[in-house]
Amino acid sequence: MGLCCLCTLLVPCLAALLLLYLGFFWRVTRSSGAAFHRREAGRWVQTRLKDTRVPRLSGISFQIFSHLSNTVFGQYFLVPLAMKINHFDLFRYLFIPEDPIFFPVVPPDKVSGSFEEERASSLEILREVMETRLHFERPDFSFYGIQDYTNYYWAGDPTPTQVADSIIRALEDSEQSNPPLRAVIQWDREQIMKMAEASTARYKDQNPLSPLDGIPICVKEEIKVVPYHHRAGTAYLGKEPETEDATVVRKLREAGALIIGVSNMHELGTGTTGCNPNRFHGTTRNPYNPQHYTGGSSSGSAAAVACGLCPLAIGTDGGGSVRIPSSFCGVVGLKSTFGRISAQGALPLSYSTVSFGPLATSVLDAALAYALLSGPDPEYPYGLMQPPLALDGIYASDLKDLTLGVDWTFFKACDPEILETCEKAVEYLKSQGASIMDISIPELEEVHVAHVICILGEMRDFLQQDFNEHFQDLNLETRGSLALGNQFTALDYIQANRQRARSIQYLKEIFTKVNCIITPGTPCTAPLIHDSDLRHGHSDVSTMTQSMRFMQLGNFTGIPALVVPVGYSSSGLPISLQVMSKLWDEAVLFRVGMMVEEFRSETEKPKIFYDILS
Repeated sequence: MGLCCLCTLLVPCLAALLLLYLGFFWRVTRSSGAAFHRREAGRWVQTRLKDTRVPRLSGISFQIFSHLSNTVFGQYFLVPLAMKINHFDLFRYLFIPEDPIFFPVVPPDKVSGSFEEERASSLEILREVMETRLHFERPDFSFYGIQDYTNYYWAGDPTPTQVADSIIRALEDSEQSNPPLRAVIQWDREQIMKMAEASTARYKDQNPLSPLDGIPICVKEEIKVVPYHHRAGTAYLGKEPETEDATVVRKLREAGALIIGVSNMHELGTGTTGCNPNRFHGTTRNPYNPQHYTGGSSSGSAAAVACGLCPLAIGTDGGGSVRIPSSFCGVVGLKSTFGRISAQGALPLSYSTVSFGPLATSVLDAALAYALLSGPDPEYPYGLMQPPLALDGIYASDLKDLTLGVDWTFFKACDPEILETCEKAVEYLKSQGASIMDISIPELEEVHVAHVICILGEMRDFLQQDFNEHFQDLNLETRGSLALGNQFTALDYIQANRQRARSIQYLKEIFTKVNCIITPGTPCTAPLIHDSDLRHGHSDVSTMTQSMRFMQLGNFTGIPALVVPVGYSSSGLPISLQVMSKLWDEAVLFRVGMMVEEFRSETEKPKIFYDILS
């Protein structure tokens, strides 16, 4: 009997050790990286990103590892070894002279003018651009946008009420399908119809509140929306319905938007696939192929837009959580400048990396949502020093006055099909007059490690009590991520924020030479869903690291970034291009993004699609 008990304990330990050893051996033998260099003050040193090649864990191996990682044995041996495998102890060996910057809040060079006056001017500019672009010839299939809805509403057929009825039927169908879509996971027929009827009356009186009046929109579950449960992807939060809206939701209501419900997400935003096996959520399916992930953590928001349930959704982005699912689902996604859109009313999971942003069917619709949702909020201090909006000049016939920067070594770190398509998109931008400048983005491996330290360290800090009291309620993947976050020290965190100061400075220098930085959206297309993932989740560090590759720079330094679909893989999965600009300069993103849209010859219809306006 004693021997059996001993074997019961030893087998999982040995299995976990073997997996870690294999991961370490695989990484060392196949890593692409050059050796790290000790840095000197005032000198940028180029370090290549390392390929993370830890084996994918699911099923019993994943359960064993997740359990052991949160034991004394795991915390003192397994997780520290995992840190070394992934070079997360990097900053313990580097001297960084810069003072730390704990939030990427960089005031603009000048602040002048009234924010509300500039907002009104920006909305008028966007309205004119919409009218101009309406004359473009529509392909065989295209997503409905905001202007399509408002055109129907002004004509009176269908009305917002009729649209709401169609959406409710589509929501019911999406949950009865096999497999269920699991995009919008909380919705209320009475609430939807009440908002729709009010919007219908306003259009009848020819007095809509804004360009978003009657526009179907869903909001990520990380954000408070009355009267839904604020669960943030968990099975234990939000036991009572919310009684107060987040700032962005209040703005949507004031604009007359038709909020169709709250959308699914990766639990607590800790992953990039959208896999969520807990009882309230389930895994969102990719409308282009339901056997593939949507990406995360704003998984439901991306799926809802891609399948036609709504032309606009709201997400949060701490490590690509808007842009990764937008890329995987073939829609437009914006991570705004840190602090530009108030995050009041969302869980402060990572104080220094998360920005809000829209997911939309077009760049122009993303710009419209951005214009309406931006602005200082007394309850959100990080955006109080922002400049007024300036969207003039976002639509032009060419890009002759713009210089686009490309770090080709970084750019090419992606799958061959993605590289081929994105290179063609860059060539198209060049043909439209843009100058393409070769640049070198320094210290990308340091950025990668520092971002992980900041986001996981801040999550672990915020969730300290939840982790202790609701450990059994958390998904296995979340437990593993927080176990890693528990290993970071005060020294790691301070060093990471010293790196933030360096990174902000070198980007400032780069943006004196270029208007934008161009990369692929994601280095890979949407990953396949394994059956075992649906029961217990999975750990796939390699895919997570890969999907975040082009995302972390924007989150870590606060700069805005936009992903725009540019094509499809041979298996029909979407491919996107990313455009990044200096702080507060979303206008140039929209200008380049609209030109990128013209590169794509056609939009393929998703396998799951609801034609709400027909």
